[in-house]
Amino acid sequence: MTPPQDQTSAKTGASRIGLGIVEFIIMIALMTASISLGIDSMLPALPNIGQSLQVANPNDTQLVIGVYFLGFGICQLFFGSLSDTYGRRRILLGGLAFYTVTLFAAAWSGSLFALLALRFAQGVGAAAVRITTLAIVRDCFGGREMARVMSYVMIVFMIMPMVAPFVGQVIVAYSNWQWIFILLGIVCAGLFLVAVFRMKETLPVEERLPLSVASVLSGFKTVLTNRITCGYMIGLTLYTGVICAYIVSVQQVFGEVYGLGDWFPIAFAATAAGTAVAQFANGYFVRSFGMRRISHAAMILFTFLGVVGYVVGMFGQPSFTFIYVLISIMLMMFAVITTNCMAISLEPMGHLAGTAAAITSSISTTGGVVLGGIVGQMFDGTAQPMIAGFTIFGVLSILATLWAERGKLFTHPGDTPALEPGMGHV
Repeated sequence: MTPPQDQTSAKTGASRIGLGIVEFIIMIALMTASISLGIDSMLPALPNIGQSLQVANPNDTQLVIGVYFLGFGICQLFFGSLSDTYGRRRILLGGLAFYTVTLFAAAWSGSLFALLALRFAQGVGAAAVRITTLAIVRDCFGGREMARVMSYVMIVFMIMPMVAPFVGQVIVAYSNWQWIFILLGIVCAGLFLVAVFRMKETLPVEERLPLSVASVLSGFKTVLTNRITCGYMIGLTLYTGVICAYIVSVQQVFGEVYGLGDWFPIAFAATAAGTAVAQFANGYFVRSFGMRRISHAAMILFTFLGVVGYVVGMFGQPSFTFIYVLISIMLMMFAVITTNCMAISLEPMGHLAGTAAAITSSISTTGGVVLGGIVGQMFDGTAQPMIAGFTIFGVLSILATLWAERGKLFTHPGDTPALEPGMGHV
């Protein structure tokens, strides 16, 4: 007999996993947020880590962040195929358990090398959590309902950059950096226990794929030859480039160009708050207007604002108020676009959601980091390179969307109102 956790039915939505919609969103959001916590909470502790581990070159402590991303990026493809073969629950629980153990172990690191090895391992565990939570959402929801749920999940994810550094700062102010890992480990251990007792399997046994080189290559071929998935994946890559360009440039633009000084953290947090508001609004309106209408309109507005900002900058340095409001609105559009693009890209994949989420996330993350880094290296003492990069990425994303949709924007043959919860069309 099939174990209870492997039994699924034709039910859709949160009922498929045996949870209420609110509990489902909270659980997925907290699991996703644990990945961000593993990055942002480390930032204030880097100098303390360097001193404690007697690191000769202070720049080497930056690897504490870098190797986490390395493990996270490389292993997403691996876990996508595994989750399509063995189910979401097993991979999620394994990832959470591994992540938790490596967090606790990092607190007892005696050297930078040992800490970096454990940080890479943490990235591996985080990759399993990231991919399986995306696939679980896709298993349970489709179309507009998926975009709505992902919007609410991403609200928590967007809030983390505002909260996590403050938490890390408080810990190092009153204790030592090891307690960051201990507290994160306690949080993840709690999430593991909740997942054990509350989360059921969402991928039926009959829909799973055999694990072989041929099946994996076949899955990759299916994903990479689907016009909708690839077109929106290109868009996600470009908008990942947007956020990466912002992160690497914002300190120089706000701090050096406009001399914001001690007000910089507050200004940065406020833009993050704006993206959270945009996610909430998207979750509220997407059921009425659809993913394509909202995301396509946001792309056009994003690109238009970029053009306006660049043209204004050609006549002299704009005021800080102008640049700040412009960037804040563009980042709100970014939040809406990325959530809906991810949902649209996964919509055609069905039981290949794990592989599709892995490929989409891995390619968009890697490509976006490269594109954002190029823009960051072009800083010339003004905001112009960053705004120009935003604008170019916006134009290219519209072209990629037009290609994916065969020349149409705002609509799609399946873009009609949902007839029942969990079954909304794209």
